Amino acid sequence: MKPHIEVAAAIIWRQGRILISQRDVNAHLSGYWEFPGGKREAGESFEECLVREVNEELNVRVGIQKLLDTISYEYPEKHVTLKFFYCDYLEGEPRAIGCLQFQWVLPEQLSCYQFPPADGPIVKRIMDAKS
Repeated sequence: MKPHIEVAAAIIWRQGRILISQRDVNAHLSGYWEFPGGKREAGESFEECLVREVNEELNVRVGIQKLLDTISYEYPEKHVTLKFFYCDYLEGEPRAIGCLQFQWVLPEQLSCYQFPPADGPIVKRIMDAKS
């Protein structure tokens, strides 16, 4: 049986742009771009996970607005459940601590970056909403 991983991801808006980060060299799907976040730890809510992960990876504090969507995806080696949340940027100057780099991008620029397959529906949804 494949491992099941639960992940929280942040759609962080600031001045009309969204914060995305590039996955670290040792990460699954290294080099792909993603919405910041990470794996939920035992006893942790998805919201607590998201606040912790974004701060650890990028030195940014966020406030959770609302759940955008939940997506389940089967990779060959694991099953992933992702919860995507709209978040408010609160404070902190982003730094690439747990990722290769980050970018603030306009919604229509998301298609210029390679995202993991599981993120595809969210990328499309955000781009469609802004077109």
